[in-house]
Amino acid sequence: MANYTRCAACRYLRRRCCEDCTFAPFFPATNPTRFAYVHRVFGASNVSRMLQQIPEEQRREAADAIASEAFWRVQDPVYGSAGVVSALQTAISRTQRELAETQARVAVYAARAQSATAPAFADEERWSGAGVYLPSNHP
Repeated sequence: MANYTRCAACRYLRRRCCEDCTFAPFFPATNPTRFAYVHRVFGASNVSRMLQQIPEEQRREAADAIASEAFWRVQDPVYGSAGVVSALQTAISRTQRELAETQARVAVYAARAQSATAPAFADEERWSGAGVYLPSNHP
């Protein structure tokens, strides 16, 4: 194949890259690490078989998902991408709790500030339960 550089998969596997190479569209020579992770986790023949069984219009998305899972499996061999999802869900829950606590504190401080600025009334004056000021001669 003249004037054609081998894809990352063919380069990694040390073979010729033919025109109908299954890997070439998804593993360019510019990103050899992507295929190295995929090969390490899934194996080239398994990935080739998976990609060939998928309709052509869905292969790019499948190759991206395979590469992503392979990357996270190399980072965390036990949990892979599920570990990342779990960590993110934990962080979201923790942040939501912190936000709720902060909002509660703001409400307490606002209530304290409002009560500190409320006018002081003489003993003969009072507030009704509806929040309306009533003079002492009101029934």
